[in-house]
Amino acid sequence: MNATDAKSLPDWRNSNLGTRIRVAVWLAVEVGEGGHFTKQQLRDAMPGVEQIDRRMRDLRPAGWSILTYRDIAGLAPGELQLDKIGKPVWEKEYRAAGLRVITATMRRNLFERDGHRCVRCGILAGEIYPDDTAVTARLTVGHVIPYKYGSGSTMADLVTECARCNETAKHLTSPRLNEQQVWDELVELPRKDKFAVLAWLAAGRREQSRVERVVSHIWQLPGVHREAIQERLARTLS
Repeated sequence: MNATDAKSLPDWRNSNLGTRIRVAVWLAVEVGEGGHFTKQQLRDAMPGVEQIDRRMRDLRPAGWSILTYRDIAGLAPGELQLDKIGKPVWEKEYRAAGLRVITATMRRNLFERDGHRCVRCGILAGEIYPDDTAVTARLTVGHVIPYKYGSGSTMADLVTECARCNETAKHLTSPRLNEQQVWDELVELPRKDKFAVLAWLAAGRREQSRVERVVSHIWQLPGVHREAIQERLARTLS
């Protein structure tokens, strides 16, 4: 960004601006495309501002490319490069660019699309986890690609996940099997089931069978209606 363009931007020192906007302007003016900086330099520029690292990451879905040493071998740990300036979020029409805006309607349509069950582990909303009978599944909205890496908030970007699959392992309190224990379980499966697991892992989600689809619809009924369905089904099969 040249000096003329920089003069037309708001002052990133203005604490009345939102943090994401201040970070964007600071990067555009003080760093510039291709420039290097550190998180500490960013924090020092705006001391006392909370979650400033997150606000910087929130620029990625708006088209800002910020690279780390994992992306560029020449960068040191803690050093970043502003590879590309994305949408000018300091302008009114771009204020919400890339922000996670998931409406109640989108959430409802997403859960309907995915059969009201977690696409990762397949558990239905309200079901009890087989390996943790003290916890019932609660559905959340997850991203196909993690939001911090630029995922948007369209239906194509979103998936239904239970809270347990959505959270990272460090937030889980119940005991989890380690990799070898899971592998030991897996190798005991019949060959056809191993192929089913492989297909599931490759797709990144569980495809719903006809049986699961019916059960997911039943599970959305009020409890008294589920009991009526159960009784009618039992009579039909007796």
